[in-house]
Amino acid sequence: MKDIYQVLAELGISYKKYEHPPVFTVEDADLHRGEMQGGTTKNLFLRNKKGKRHYLLVLESNRQVEIKQIQGLLGESSLSFASPERLQKYLGLTPGAVSPFGIINDTEHAVTVVVDAGLLRHETLHYHPNNNTATLAISTEDFRRFLAASGNEVRYEELPP
Repeated sequence: MKDIYQVLAELGISYKKYEHPPVFTVEDADLHRGEMQGGTTKNLFLRNKKGKRHYLLVLESNRQVEIKQIQGLLGESSLSFASPERLQKYLGLTPGAVSPFGIINDTEHAVTVVVDAGLLRHETLHYHPNNNTATLAISTEDFRRFLAASGNEVRYEELPP
């Protein structure tokens, strides 16, 4: 597996690292936000009905979405949460550490990253560095640059309210 810190350095992307106890939910993470400023996120790893397409949905931590609404947006008849085994296979991640930084491990570019366009209004965004014991704050501009360099399909979508 690739090292996210090395990848960020190669791309010239700066970040601020916040260490904290392991967190597994948005609610857990909220307890450790402290001085962090900017957009906080949650990340959902989804698969289509046949398991042939996978999506990483990146949205604001306080957003509630119905998977049925996302299905229509993505042109899928059925979506569900992918298993921990699929999460490991495609992104090299474990539950609780899901992050768009995991696409560095998707060497076949099989995962489509779907970003809630509402996140782009923040100057800074926060993501786990592929483990759940830290959070990295990076500029939204650098986040977009990271995604563009990944080779994965990236879609910026206005998610339904």
